[in-house]
Amino acid sequence: MPFFAKKKSPPQHKHAYLSGNFAPINQTLPLTKCTYEGDIPCELAGGEYVRNGGNPVSNEDLGRDAHWFDGDGMLSGVSFTRQPDGSVQPEFVNQYILTDIFLSTVASSRLRSPILPSIATLVNPLASLFTIVLRILRTIVLVVLSFLPGSTRAIKRISVANTAILYHDGRALATCESGPPMRIALPGLETVGWYDGNRAEGEPEAHDKNDPSFSGSGLLGFMREWTTAHPKVDPTTKEMMLFHSTFFPPYVQYSIIPQASSRSDSNKGMVQRPVPGITGAKMMHDFGVSLKHTIIMDLPLSLDPLNLARNKPVIDYDATKPARFGVFPRHNPEQVKYFETTACCIFHTANAWDDFDASGQVETVHLLTCRLTSACLVFSAGNIAAPQPTKSTVKAVKKKMPFFSKYDADEQCLFEGAPDLESPRLEREPLIKMTADGHATAAYSDEAEEIPEEDDQCRLYHYAFSLKSSQITAQYALSAISFEFPSVHPDLDMQEARYVYGCSTTVSSFNAALGRSVKIDALAKVDTKTLIQKGDRLMNLGKLEPVTGCVDTRTVQEVIDSPLENDPIQVFRMPAGWFAQEPRFVPRKAVAGQTLAEDDGYLLTYAFDESQLRTDGEVPSDTDAASRAKSELWIIDAKDMSTVVGRVALPQRVPYGLHGSWFPEDDILGQKAIDAVRSISDAKSDHNGGIWMNIRASIESMLS
Repeated sequence: MPFFAKKKSPPQHKHAYLSGNFAPINQTLPLTKCTYEGDIPCELAGGEYVRNGGNPVSNEDLGRDAHWFDGDGMLSGVSFTRQPDGSVQPEFVNQYILTDIFLSTVASSRLRSPILPSIATLVNPLASLFTIVLRILRTIVLVVLSFLPGSTRAIKRISVANTAILYHDGRALATCESGPPMRIALPGLETVGWYDGNRAEGEPEAHDKNDPSFSGSGLLGFMREWTTAHPKVDPTTKEMMLFHSTFFPPYVQYSIIPQASSRSDSNKGMVQRPVPGITGAKMMHDFGVSLKHTIIMDLPLSLDPLNLARNKPVIDYDATKPARFGVFPRHNPEQVKYFETTACCIFHTANAWDDFDASGQVETVHLLTCRLTSACLVFSAGNIAAPQPTKSTVKAVKKKMPFFSKYDADEQCLFEGAPDLESPRLEREPLIKMTADGHATAAYSDEAEEIPEEDDQCRLYHYAFSLKSSQITAQYALSAISFEFPSVHPDLDMQEARYVYGCSTTVSSFNAALGRSVKIDALAKVDTKTLIQKGDRLMNLGKLEPVTGCVDTRTVQEVIDSPLENDPIQVFRMPAGWFAQEPRFVPRKAVAGQTLAEDDGYLLTYAFDESQLRTDGEVPSDTDAASRAKSELWIIDAKDMSTVVGRVALPQRVPYGLHGSWFPEDDILGQKAIDAVRSISDAKSDHNGGIWMNIRASIESMLS
């Protein structure tokens, strides 16, 4: 049955990110047995794959602003449950993350749109100052109303916890930038409570109440709880590294949380240590961590309410400013050293590692990232046009970045078997913007000067930061294919892993794919070690352009159609009409005396067949089990990138979402004790509770 009853409203034209398999699903299921085809590898037995993503619970206003990164967090998981007879039974479960925002929304059935303003509103260059301020004031009023006497749930934290999920020290943690992590219980995905670096709500008392935590009070304390959506956990020491980005100086703070068994009077970790050198509020989504160093990315993408006073959107990209990478020893952020280079946007890092000299000192820190050459992704993911660069911006970029030029075909034969770079498919194209009907057009007018000609792209990119020379000694793309949502073998994180797995698309770029809605029709595996070796060799020969250089210039289709011998790029293409989500690598288990290759394992991804959609592109009604659209979990051989080992049929669809993780059986069995979990009963309607609730009901009706 539906999650909760909703008022009927007249049909409206749906936003692209509220349509098709992006549309939220309003049905949640407990662990439910699934059928499957093929094999379930023994490595999956007892474990669970869980993926996070936005799923707005208040969704009646279908014509509102919406963004792919919006929405209440919903977890969708497949647990590979061991049976008494020794077999493995896949079971599907999906649950909302019961944040303060979610519980308050459910208690306020009058609301037709989410409590928080859409990211699309904040980034839209056409949104008026009045509109943005009005949306922010609406949120503030609704938060204040939640504290009135009689309310069952006050909004103490505004996070929707909708971005990622990871495991650290006996806890599964759902994350989002606008609050602390939220603990989740596996395998049923129940919400436990907010985690402060010491303990989570709903747990027994902490082992030491005096251990440091990043909880706070007041406005500044509230904001300094905000934690990156992508904490990093060292596979060896089990330390968890996090950063906290806010609107006020010092702007970025840094924490290290050791596992409980490693804590001592001399090792309680650190919380909210300032990272010097950041001079403004930034949209800082991810960072890099090697075994010895941490890399903070100070990019020219600001997230600052004060931008409104400067006649700029709250989220603003300035291509005239450089990208800065702050590298520091893991436990000493005060020793940060900054490396400056061309402006870019980076949302996800793939890996980082250290190179040592003969004396054992780190001489170079490497970073693999998914690098974008513009901020178009921020706008495209909200189905809005990117702002046009002004003539003054173009001139400033040209002046600051004189090395931009067309590739010289004689110097850019970068990879054996690569096509001629004078091929028309590699001609430069202007940055794109997306119109309301999904068509791509030039993002600047014919009257403007041309932007320096670096392709609008999202590519797997290699940086090398020399600590001895204080120079960036390498910066180039490994491949021309679009590449996002990266991951590596979990045991080789923070080390020089050979293979990186991620999402790609057969269209020209992710920005083009995002015109109406991003759809992943290809998964890619990149042999980064081979491509970095070739890239460094070509760079030393002067045949690889800094910044704009690309080692393997083939398109996805060329990789599929004409693979090279021992090809460093392998692509799994989805069947026509099928689309995937972020893949996660699960290594095979070696038997006694066996040595496995790094890529010996499986990729797990949710898959959806869009032929199930109606002729208008919408999903059939979720209330009819017989006609309900359904997703699958695919188990793909990561070694050959072609074999689908098994397909688990799910009882309902899984909307296209964000990040997931694989939790092996040891993680699930090793979870810390829980005293209580949050319950949907906590959100009983509170609008019939006296004068204060009548006031709340009246105001919410006006703000619906």
